[in-house]
Amino acid sequence: MKRIRQPLVFTPVYSKNIWGGCLIAAMPRRSFVPSPCGESWELSAHPSGSTSVREGTFTGTSLMQLAETFGPSLIGIAAPSPNRFPLLFKIIDAMDRLSVQVHPNDANASLTNGEPKSEMWYVLDAAPDACVYAGLTQGTDAQTFAAAIRDGTAADRMNRLPVRRGDALYIPGGLVHAIGPGCLIYEVQQSSNTTYRLFDWNRVDASGEPRELHVEKGLLSIDWKLPTPSLRRAVPQTCAGRNEWSDVLTTPYFHLRQLCIRESEKIPLDGTTFHALFALSGSVRVTCGGVTVEFAENSSCLVPADGIEYSLEPVGTETELLITALQ
Repeated sequence: MKRIRQPLVFTPVYSKNIWGGCLIAAMPRRSFVPSPCGESWELSAHPSGSTSVREGTFTGTSLMQLAETFGPSLIGIAAPSPNRFPLLFKIIDAMDRLSVQVHPNDANASLTNGEPKSEMWYVLDAAPDACVYAGLTQGTDAQTFAAAIRDGTAADRMNRLPVRRGDALYIPGGLVHAIGPGCLIYEVQQSSNTTYRLFDWNRVDASGEPRELHVEKGLLSIDWKLPTPSLRRAVPQTCAGRNEWSDVLTTPYFHLRQLCIRESEKIPLDGTTFHALFALSGSVRVTCGGVTVEFAENSSCLVPADGIEYSLEPVGTETELLITALQ
């Protein structure tokens, strides 16, 4: 089996969106960011946009190519497919509201020939009145929601959740949702680019035309039995010296933890899963297989599953990280 055994940093793939803002362009080591920019795909092997290694041995190689070449050495044996990177990591800058939308889930994706997509949001920053919408109000069924879409009142049928920095929310496939204005979000999702737009707030694009809706496919993709989701915050679990680990969210697809690191720490790997790192604050050095990379606030790093062990060293007094592993 081919071995990779080194940390990887990638050049993001950006998306220009009518609801996007300027926050991503202001982040460290960003170039050629469109305006407005709604999404930065931080780690992606999806055909719609695969990120490429920024520096080191594999410079210019896409994550898709790495997954095909190294398979479980990169991804881990817990992945559903040995040569397909299973998750996609994004930063979302919502200066305006995103559309009311839904993604298919594993059970109903075949009805629309879509890709299943469950996701998690971690709020990096939020305006004082920021909110997200998740799930439908009690008593809303296909008929009443379709009528609300037609008469422009779909938002009245959704649960509104005020958010602040540090809030996390799981959005399973089949749940109707939208992100409100003033939210900067880190998203972890199944590797999918299937979104069915149900309602777009009666908005028009730069040419004065409304964006395409996908109401029929969207209604087929809604799981009407899903409960109303609730916000989560990191729950401290263990301390290793001066470092503190917290659980954020566990889903059927991945597990997200938060680490406040004040001194060097070694983290073992057993080949089951990669670790995807995202810096919430500060800067950190990651060493694996004798190779060291450094990344800063609002940027990402991928440690392959065959790394055996890697070390984290904060640059300065303290760094906060999100660490995602396959479930």
